[in-house]
Amino acid sequence: MALWHHEARVASNDWLAWASASWNEMETTCDARVADTAASTATHCTERLLQRLLARHASPWTEGVASIDGVRLQVEFRDLSPCLKSSLRIATAQSVAMEVLGGTRLAMPGFGVPLVVDSPPCDDSPYCALLPYEGVHRAATAWIEAPAAGATLPKLVIADPLRHPVLKTRRAARTLALDTSAPLARAAAASRLHRLSRLGLVRSVEVARHAGVHVLQDYDPHKRTLVMIHGLGSTPRVWLRVTNAIWGDPELRARFQVWHVLYQTDAPTIVSRKRVQTYLEDAWQLVDPAGLDAAREGIVLIGHSLGGVVARLLCVDSAFALWDAGFTVPPEQVHSDPEGVRSVQEVFAFTAYPGVTRAIFLAAPHRGSPKTGTLTGNIARVLIGRGVPEIARLRRLAIDHPDAVQPALQAIYRRGAVNSITSLQVMQPIRKASERLLPRDGIRYHTIAGVIRHRGAARTDGTVPLDSALLEGAQSTLVIPSAHGICNEPAAIAEVQRILREDVRSLH
Repeated sequence: MALWHHEARVASNDWLAWASASWNEMETTCDARVADTAASTATHCTERLLQRLLARHASPWTEGVASIDGVRLQVEFRDLSPCLKSSLRIATAQSVAMEVLGGTRLAMPGFGVPLVVDSPPCDDSPYCALLPYEGVHRAATAWIEAPAAGATLPKLVIADPLRHPVLKTRRAARTLALDTSAPLARAAAASRLHRLSRLGLVRSVEVARHAGVHVLQDYDPHKRTLVMIHGLGSTPRVWLRVTNAIWGDPELRARFQVWHVLYQTDAPTIVSRKRVQTYLEDAWQLVDPAGLDAAREGIVLIGHSLGGVVARLLCVDSAFALWDAGFTVPPEQVHSDPEGVRSVQEVFAFTAYPGVTRAIFLAAPHRGSPKTGTLTGNIARVLIGRGVPEIARLRRLAIDHPDAVQPALQAIYRRGAVNSITSLQVMQPIRKASERLLPRDGIRYHTIAGVIRHRGAARTDGTVPLDSALLEGAQSTLVIPSAHGICNEPAAIAEVQRILREDVRSLH
């Protein structure tokens, strides 16, 4: 091993030979310290070997005999995600940049070399519809095993450290090295979601093609489901750093699976609530059509900005509070197309989403935002009349039976002049009625809000006033120095982790 200080000159076959010999020593020695040293050497040599092989073999890898840079070895994919195809792109986790995650790499040391493996999305299961259309990215760990009895070639094993975190050898059980940040950062780099951000307002049809639940992990019927809902003109990319923190926390990773929701943010808040509910129901139909999985219970909602208001409305029983704020007669007395009336009623009258037990609201304008008044004049003309189906039905109802609509809303509804921005205005009647709706008994909720320093008397994050973000009855309230992009603040991320750990421990 004295050649290591001249590593640039070491041939790939030498790294392979040393990794294989170290595996043999690790497997045969009775001295624990010697075995630990051999394991460390095996990992180092495997890493150097992979760096050279990956530099010379950019093409996808498959199982079987590979011959690269003069090296012949047997490649084995060991119990990898079923969402991956048989041909994989491979990169060392260390080679993946962390800028998109704020420079935070969360990894656990251990045996083997952490990797990211990815492939195009699968197409052989209904579950595949929930995967990012750019590809599937998963964590993996690699090591070299010496030739087995009767074999002539060393084996490069690429395994899933989340499915099987411990490698049991003849002499010991070794925890595999794991990098949970690299797959997330790699997936974010490949994603086109950042291009869809503002399209959620001005070209919602583009967002609609990809709207729904997006998962970056394999579905686990036994883990609880953590649903993240972005805000106005945003995408699930806003949750990257929060997701990174949760995946990198062994306790939370063991208990929760993360679902990101992408939805059009051009429509009124209660329409967005109905859309998100539909996306969740569609996802459950794909992963658990029988409705029996434990993952349906103990759901936690996390919402930012408009998404926080949507999350709260998914926690409430509205009865007819919102319907009465918008209409003068009950639904059965509205003289319009029955199917249209039923559709409008589903938007205005609803119950809490089943299975939700906790919610976290970040910078959510529960009492509206004065800033929407200034935005409306510049943006509303672009949004109005863009063919939102739910608004078209509401407009038809108002035209067919104008007296059924509250006088203050008749002209607005008949023009279809209602959207996500107008629905957040402080004096908007439906919004005013909705702010009195709090999560039903049994759903605990928490507030995280920001205040910009040196803002004078105004306590605001620049978009949402503090008094609009605060809710009575919250289990906890944390106010931190932050602008509206609070999801990227370390203090807010740490608070989300604290709440989730508290949630886990409350079950014991």
